[in-house]
Amino acid sequence: MTDFMASPFDQRPAAPAPIAPFPDTELEQPFPVPTVGLAILRGLRGQCPRCRRAKLFRAFLKPQDHCPACGQDWTHHRADDFPAYLVILLTGHLLAPLIIAVELAYELPMGVQMLLWPCLAATFMLSLIQPAKGAVIAVQWRLGMHGFTRPDRKAADALAQTESSEQQA
Repeated sequence: MTDFMASPFDQRPAAPAPIAPFPDTELEQPFPVPTVGLAILRGLRGQCPRCRRAKLFRAFLKPQDHCPACGQDWTHHRADDFPAYLVILLTGHLLAPLIIAVELAYELPMGVQMLLWPCLAATFMLSLIQPAKGAVIAVQWRLGMHGFTRPDRKAADALAQTESSEQQA
């Protein structure tokens, strides 16, 4: 079936060969599939949601193309603006009650407020954007969205195929 949404710009270079994290381990060894919650937690921490052995980001908001420990391809993610929406929503819900409480308790001059609240909002947003992006990438990977293959789908398909071949025999 032809993918009408594909473009030549979607093609990525081939993955470099992953480096074994420990000399005694093999890379073909299957990793236990984490739950969605565990994958989100690993993404929030900036760790590889699949193996937790390597960093998810190579720069502030640039995810690695491939995990150096397990070889997972991260080029399929489409986090786009969703992490920013989450961060804005969370920052607004955290700052609004704080602004109201400070306004009711103290009479800060307008200049102080004009300096304080934007600086605090920018600090909140900059500190939350990378964990939010990591969590969104982890959810996309775990649920098999945007070109990722669900990590448990291959095992389920193999099990279903062996069961159907046993029933036919």
